[in-house]
Amino acid sequence: MAQVKVGVIVVDVQGDFTHYKYGSLAVPGTDKAYIEKVEKATRALKKAGFPVFATQDWHPKDHISFYTNHPGKKPFDVINIDGRTQVLWPPHCIQKTPGAKILIDNRLFDAIIQKGIYKNYDCYSGFEDDGGHKTRLNDILQKHKITTLVVYGIATDYCVKATIIDAVNLGYHVIFVNDLCRGVSKETSRKAINEMRTRGVEIWEGLKIEKLKAMK
Repeated sequence: MAQVKVGVIVVDVQGDFTHYKYGSLAVPGTDKAYIEKVEKATRALKKAGFPVFATQDWHPKDHISFYTNHPGKKPFDVINIDGRTQVLWPPHCIQKTPGAKILIDNRLFDAIIQKGIYKNYDCYSGFEDDGGHKTRLNDILQKHKITTLVVYGIATDYCVKATIIDAVNLGYHVIFVNDLCRGVSKETSRKAINEMRTRGVEIWEGLKIEKLKAMK
């Protein structure tokens, strides 16, 4: 039997996605209590010896996903760009701005993987953008010999789902921790969880550190 090594990915817990800080694109339920809960869980996982990684939206100010860069368009309009469907968002997580800051203690992370850095391509997944540009994430996980991923963060129905689906496609076993996530809407989050389940993802309602330790 192949050796199991568990790693953790904390997805996009950044100021602009929360009601706790800044919130230009705040996801429901992302208050101070949620941030504290995620930090407590992440700290516990780190203390238990699991490598922990974070993804970080890191957009240039002229990013293609910002409605402000498309004259006459409104937030949440959907357009077609070179055959790709693009949702237009309020400007968010602009490089080197306070809203792009990860709100969890950055010292807990073995690496922070920035995504969405190319202006012409959106990037929901922590692994690659819509143009096929790879991030460092898979290489880093491979160097750590990770086989199983625990994934949580913001937002269930967008970046968390995309990261998980790509992870499954790359051959990782994935555990999704629902109570450590928040989604843009209940309906799309429900569909996202159902899709994950059909792809073989374990759906956990709470973090089970002892069970993860037993996988080592």
